[in-house]
Amino acid sequence: MSHVVRAALVQATWTGDTESMIAKHEDHAREAARQGARIIGFQEVFNAPYFCQVQEAEHYRWAEAVPDGPTVTRMRELARETGMVIVVPVFEQEQSGFYFNTAAVIDADGSYLGKYRKHHIPQVKGFWEKYYFKPGNLGWPVFDTAVGKVGVYICYDRHFPEGWRQLGLNGAQIVYNPSATSRGLSAHLWQLEQPAAAVANEYYIAAINRVGQEEYGDNDFYGTSYFVDPRGQFVGDVADDKAEELLVRDLELDLIDEVRQQWAFYRDRRPDAYEGLVQP
Repeated sequence: MSHVVRAALVQATWTGDTESMIAKHEDHAREAARQGARIIGFQEVFNAPYFCQVQEAEHYRWAEAVPDGPTVTRMRELARETGMVIVVPVFEQEQSGFYFNTAAVIDADGSYLGKYRKHHIPQVKGFWEKYYFKPGNLGWPVFDTAVGKVGVYICYDRHFPEGWRQLGLNGAQIVYNPSATSRGLSAHLWQLEQPAAAVANEYYIAAINRVGQEEYGDNDFYGTSYFVDPRGQFVGDVADDKAEELLVRDLELDLIDEVRQQWAFYRDRRPDAYEGLVQP
């Protein structure tokens, strides 16, 4: 019997305030659940604007505790209501002066499984993230959820193959990649890097991008979110490049074993020869 997981993602426009942004995502999650989805993920810092287009101390106000802050608490209630696993990217304050770009992972019964903190922090025009975030320090956890083994890699991380591989070595079957990337900067990479990572590491990837323009800069977030399978093929259509959209797709997890047996990339790795890759 095949092992199919119906999965969802949301690419959303910014509403102007946190309350309505969270409420909108709750509505999308309930609709995904009505369509039979068992897991859903949201975009990078989903409950806030992409404030990293500027460097202003006022934007520390978007930060909150994980898991005990208001957003993750509310998402735990939503997971219990819908029976879905939820990947929740937020701006985390661990303590005064310690801030991270984080995604909490909540199981289908509402239990908090843990969090991933973004490792690679950009500092370029329109993406001034080092002003706000410390580099992640929790490794590359893979969470044993109700739908299988789920990992997270956040936005700029996707340019670095090492984390993709570590997630695979840690057993990931599905990796959510919440992002905020703008038209012109990296659009030609968007449909190249994650399919290549899915092939190299032989698992599913949910690539999520914001959509539209927001008040803090000129970044034009181009959506085109998608699911990609271990062969590097899109699962269904890619989302629109201008409009908000909920995607719900069936992921055949048995394909992971089929591809790993056929291509055998994990068998043929040479970690004994890779020592130089981690030299500074």
